[in-house]
Amino acid sequence: MKKKIIILGSTGSIGLTTFKIIDKKKEFEVFLLSAKNNYRLICKQITKYKPKYFIISNPAVFKKVNQKFKNKKTIILNSYDKIFNKKKIDITISAIPGIAGLSPTLFIMKFTKKLLLANKESIICGWELIKKKSIRYKVKIVPIDSEHFSIFELINNYNINQITKIYLTASGGPFLNYRPYQFKNIKLKDALKHPKWKMGKKISIDSSTMMNKILELIEAQKLFNIPSKKLDVIIHPNSLVHAIVMFKNGLTKMLYHQTTMIIPIANAIFDGNLNISDFYKPKLIKQNKIENLTFEKVNSKIFPAIKFKDQSNKHPSTSIIINAVNEVLVNQFLNKKITYNDIIDGIKYVLKDRNYVKYAIKKPQTIKQILDIDFWAKNRILNKLSND
Repeated sequence: MKKKIIILGSTGSIGLTTFKIIDKKKEFEVFLLSAKNNYRLICKQITKYKPKYFIISNPAVFKKVNQKFKNKKTIILNSYDKIFNKKKIDITISAIPGIAGLSPTLFIMKFTKKLLLANKESIICGWELIKKKSIRYKVKIVPIDSEHFSIFELINNYNINQITKIYLTASGGPFLNYRPYQFKNIKLKDALKHPKWKMGKKISIDSSTMMNKILELIEAQKLFNIPSKKLDVIIHPNSLVHAIVMFKNGLTKMLYHQTTMIIPIANAIFDGNLNISDFYKPKLIKQNKIENLTFEKVNSKIFPAIKFKDQSNKHPSTSIIINAVNEVLVNQFLNKKITYNDIIDGIKYVLKDRNYVKYAIKKPQTIKQILDIDFWAKNRILNKLSND
């Protein structure tokens, strides 16, 4: 019997990579897909995979797709509340970008056995809710960001008390060798040119500013219940080692894999019981590549975002606020409405706002409470931008 799979965010880079994997093995039945805007890809996926459900969050695209496929077997919906299945789905990939991914992730957990999490905002903003649901519905959670998947593999069978330090590696992005004065002239096309990874636009900008590492540090702290003082970031331009764990017994372990998301996603889907060459032709490790692995400290003058590392844990909801403001600012930069330097400056501005602490000290217990904090943060930065 074929395993059933759900992909939330099926037209994004994680979704498309997942299809590359399941296309190679004819042992999966696509139960549900979700997307927002990409009409052409949505239609192609409905035709090829014939999912039972396709959720489309953009009303105009939903209407257009629903009209095209109204007499087909796939049920086209614009919300999740009509989904039903008696038996649990084998695997769910959660890859909807932004805070928009939290509600669908929480909703779908009661229908799934294993949740592969690529949506960092869900973890940053709603980890306590996700954790409660995973216990209630007995859902196995596996992170599939390359860094968190690597940590997951490295600390398996170890107690947190046995760990001295965990380093998340950062490539340094396209501006690693820039000087501070050059940042005022950065254009959108430059920030999107990641030297190692092929990624979506939002994560590419986050990688260039180092905000992705701030968010990933928060993720790691929540996912693995690790104190922030045991977590740090180190620059690794080769992008081959994805995490480093130092243990109290004197051992230091690193996880090395080539720069493709096929490796962590496929390993998570098949629980490590696979031959990766079935999905991807791995390159043999050359001696000179091992010899030339380099690591360096993060330069805060080039990446001022790294200073948010300590502040992100200052109050219970600081991470929600940082995530929300960054999301708005990156979107504004992608639409060429602000400069590159405005991203970090905008986050600093909100963290100094007179009402910041009032929202940061809150301990949200529901999605609504999380979204209220998210709403305040986004509104605050949008008001500033509209007045500038």
